[in-house]
Amino acid sequence: MRSLKRSSHRLRAPLSATSSPLILQRPTGRSISTHPAGSNTTTAVTPIKSLLIANRGEIALRIARTAAEMGIRTTTLYTDVDAGSQHAKCFPHSIALGAASGYLDGALIVQLAKQHGIQALHPGYGFLSENAAFAQACEDAGIVFVGPPAKAMADMGDKARSKEIMTAAGVPCVPGYHGPEQAPEQLRARAREIRYPVLLKSVKGGGGKGMRIVRTDEEFEAQLRSARAEARASFGDGGEVMLVEKYVVRPRHVEVQVFADRYGNCVALGERDCSVQRRHQKILEESPAPLLDDATRHDLWDKARTAALAVGYVGAGTVEFILDKDTGEFYFMEMNTRLQVEHPVSEMVTGTDLVEWQFRVAAGERLPLTQNQIEARILERGAAIEARIYAENPDKGFFPDSGKLVHLVTPKTNADVRIDAGFVEGDTVSEAYDGMIAKLIVRGRDRETAIRKMELALREYEVVGLSTNIEFLKRLCRSQAFIDGDVETGFIEQWKDELFQPRNVSNEVFAQAALGLLSAQIQSSVTSGPHRGTLGFGETGLQSRRKFAFRVRNDAATDESEAEIVQVEVAQQGNALFSVSISRNNTQTPVVFENVVCESSLATSFKTKLTTFFPMARVESTLVQDPAAPERLTVFQLGEKTELTLVPPGWYDKALGLKEIVGSVAAPMPCKILRNEVAEGQEVDKGTPLVVIESMKMETVIRSPQKGVVKKLAHTEGDICKAGTVLVLFEEAEGAGTAE
Repeated sequence: MRSLKRSSHRLRAPLSATSSPLILQRPTGRSISTHPAGSNTTTAVTPIKSLLIANRGEIALRIARTAAEMGIRTTTLYTDVDAGSQHAKCFPHSIALGAASGYLDGALIVQLAKQHGIQALHPGYGFLSENAAFAQACEDAGIVFVGPPAKAMADMGDKARSKEIMTAAGVPCVPGYHGPEQAPEQLRARAREIRYPVLLKSVKGGGGKGMRIVRTDEEFEAQLRSARAEARASFGDGGEVMLVEKYVVRPRHVEVQVFADRYGNCVALGERDCSVQRRHQKILEESPAPLLDDATRHDLWDKARTAALAVGYVGAGTVEFILDKDTGEFYFMEMNTRLQVEHPVSEMVTGTDLVEWQFRVAAGERLPLTQNQIEARILERGAAIEARIYAENPDKGFFPDSGKLVHLVTPKTNADVRIDAGFVEGDTVSEAYDGMIAKLIVRGRDRETAIRKMELALREYEVVGLSTNIEFLKRLCRSQAFIDGDVETGFIEQWKDELFQPRNVSNEVFAQAALGLLSAQIQSSVTSGPHRGTLGFGETGLQSRRKFAFRVRNDAATDESEAEIVQVEVAQQGNALFSVSISRNNTQTPVVFENVVCESSLATSFKTKLTTFFPMARVESTLVQDPAAPERLTVFQLGEKTELTLVPPGWYDKALGLKEIVGSVAAPMPCKILRNEVAEGQEVDKGTPLVVIESMKMETVIRSPQKGVVKKLAHTEGDICKAGTVLVLFEEAEGAGTAE
């Protein structure tokens, strides 16, 4: 294995040691041993030749890429939902698992590995990756589990047990209760002892599941019920066992990437700040952590290595800490006994391939680098940031979304810009799994440079077919508080007025939308080449005109029905020469662009590329019409995405008898009904919980938008609903007045 070539995405060109002010030199006189007693023992090195990847999406593709470069034959798995996925199609050998839950069927996966003569199994970072019983089953079957020993996984996977081990090892832990008393009144008494606010967390928790913040004694029982229900659904039996911990009011989430081999050697590959979160789940991760002094940074590394060695850890792991912004103290939170989603950040700042390390350590090799060598690399390589590209709508509470990727353009990659993705244009993001579409990772000579590179890369993304968080991530990169490094887990809530400020859509966007529609409508008249030419009406008179009306979609400030309607009139002045008049609600006189020259290129029947010369600027745009709903338009222009609805003439709705369903609540996304919280005939107030739904592993409470009486509950527990499906019908309560 020593002669195999290194991973292609590794960054090889180190930067100047003076380029990063965020990592300070270790105080003189300190050293860390990376070869403790017993490290001279030997074990057989058995190269891995065949591998089964027990996961899906981008991590399956990412693992397979490194495996291929190391000469390892790879087999992937897929479910019925994933039969057409990239990780199923990109490799010659892929095995079917059946139902969507197949990725959790450890017994079946082990059986398939044995049946196909597979030597080793990589669990990725799904639920099985931290399942000690599954790791043991692999070992019992003679299959190399590319991960930690089952016992280490069990010790760290049980949050109560891990706290005991950490306390004994001298790793500071958050004050709390981690014991066997689990009756609601007993847990409530412990919460009073610790003092509110407290955090309820499942002992099997992860990814924010089964976790609730309790701020007052009165809400304790309701939050406990909710946390337990979610934990049982996510983790099965035992998930309802809860920890009660002191909730740090201004916490930062800082974690350390550790790696250990079978010889007692353990290194820390720097720390990552993962404080920018929603629903206790990370959106953006960076290394090194901003505004962290050198002494605290190295103390975190030392404590993380101590934590790993205390449980006899082997392989890649992440030790997570809560850092109190007010005191500077940090506390052990948990250890993720697997490769993390955000591992590319650590790879970027250390110039390593951690999946390659996993294969080498699993085969019995020693760690490739010592702690001192790693620290030297960190000093040279600057800063890295990872943004998770999710199918979700931040402007609507980060509701998850799903659907077909009708149009997808991704940033150009290079040595400092990396994309780990599991989807391409035409693929469908299913509501059955997590909604992460891709990860965008960038590196810069320092943190500020990395942030600027991140925003520039995000501006190159074009996604149509479902909602994403890309526009939100751009705003985040422009936030001065984020640029200053003033981060904590409540960052989004703290700066929500800035991050969700409505955007003023420029007149040029509406002009381009109208010109793009015009191009699509008259594509049969193009004169130069099969798909390109000057734009014109194809009529003899130069006074030919077209009128369009648009409404901005997904406006954070208003409901779509209340959004501004913009009227655009396009008049032809000559060959490819136009006058464009734009009338908006907030202007008394139209804005007119004279002598506008426009050329169009039709990529497909629903994608139009425009190059337009306005009086003072040349602007390139892409207009995409949703093939399933042509009235839904998306304009990409100057690095920004604008979603529009083409408004039909008033007579159109009247002629077809179209009208909205009023007095109802509809599913905001594809989902499964978990339970109805009200009964038919029940009178409810505005804000009353009506239905609890689940989508993309997230539980959401649908609340009443009005005061009224529940006339009909359209669905029962377990029903699967599409987005827009009516869930509840109302009739007006006596004296309620007009519904809000």
